[in-house]
Amino acid sequence: MKLKHFEHYEGYCFLLTFENGEVKEADLIDLIGHYVPVDALNTAHIDPEWGCLEFNDGKVDIEPKTLYRFATDKPYQELA
Repeated sequence: MKLKHFEHYEGYCFLLTFENGEVKEADLIDLIGHYVPVDALNTAHIDPEWGCLEFNDGKVDIEPKTLYRFATDKPYQELA
């Protein structure tokens, strides 16, 4: 399930919209805090082909399945 849209609020807090329409607010500090400093969070973008959230020109990315599991706290399931 790809990430379709995101909004960055403050710190590591993001509002994430997935292709199934689910919208979740998530604090990503535990996921990317060691890899992306706060001052680089503005480099966030969505890879249009893979639907992953990338930072630092793609040097750090979060696979959509991982991001979905982290944000929703439930297992990722392929949509038919």
